[in-house]
Amino acid sequence: MATRHYGYTDVGRVRSRNEDAFLADAQLGLFIVCDGVGGRARGEIASQETVEFIVDFVKGDATDIEIARHGGELDQAARQRLSALLRGAIQSACYMVHTMGEMDPDRRGMSTTASVVLVAGQVATVAWVGDSRVYLWHAGEQVQLTDDHTLVNAHIRQGTMTPEAAKVSHLKHVITRAVGHREFVEVDVRQLDLAPGDKLLLCSDGLHEYLDEPDLLARLFQTDLATAARDAVRHANINGGRDNITALFVEYTG
Repeated sequence: MATRHYGYTDVGRVRSRNEDAFLADAQLGLFIVCDGVGGRARGEIASQETVEFIVDFVKGDATDIEIARHGGELDQAARQRLSALLRGAIQSACYMVHTMGEMDPDRRGMSTTASVVLVAGQVATVAWVGDSRVYLWHAGEQVQLTDDHTLVNAHIRQGTMTPEAAKVSHLKHVITRAVGHREFVEVDVRQLDLAPGDKLLLCSDGLHEYLDEPDLLARLFQTDLATAARDAVRHANINGGRDNITALFVEYTG
């Protein structure tokens, strides 16, 4: 297997239940973090169902993953298929979760974020909806690979709000895309080539809202995976723990 991983989740210090869900399948090379949308009915069901549906969807079309696992090269067509696979998995999960909500009044309106990484060979395909993030640690530098689908981030891109104002805005948790909110959702996808020693962090907003401390993320990336995940959750709780917290660290070993 080309990866190592460690994930940890915690309810935090304010919420009564944990609506985050995550999965790590090193054999498949698939890593997922979902965060049930706050204020929506049964967010914990939306997140867990989405995780399970994405896994089943990817397993159903794993030819390119198997080729890469056995040392085969992934050409441009294979890379495009992997991107389409994750996009299709999330969009199908969206339809499924939305339909569940329509059929059951207790689940009406349930939805979730989804951030997904698929590692096939040295190629990482990243797909996301909502504001759960994916970070990369490469050659001593950290990069945020995802772009939050939030109302304040849209304002920042339009130049109508500064990043500093966004951090304290009462709108900062309003997301503009979610799995299950409607029948269809637009999914962002990007790909990159990994080098041995590269690390990824998939996390819910209950963690990344506390990652502004200088060099904090760098320190986490430079420790072992289990310590990093538990220290990240501990840091979020010490600083307020206002939401559920999930940290899933993945290392590409080559």
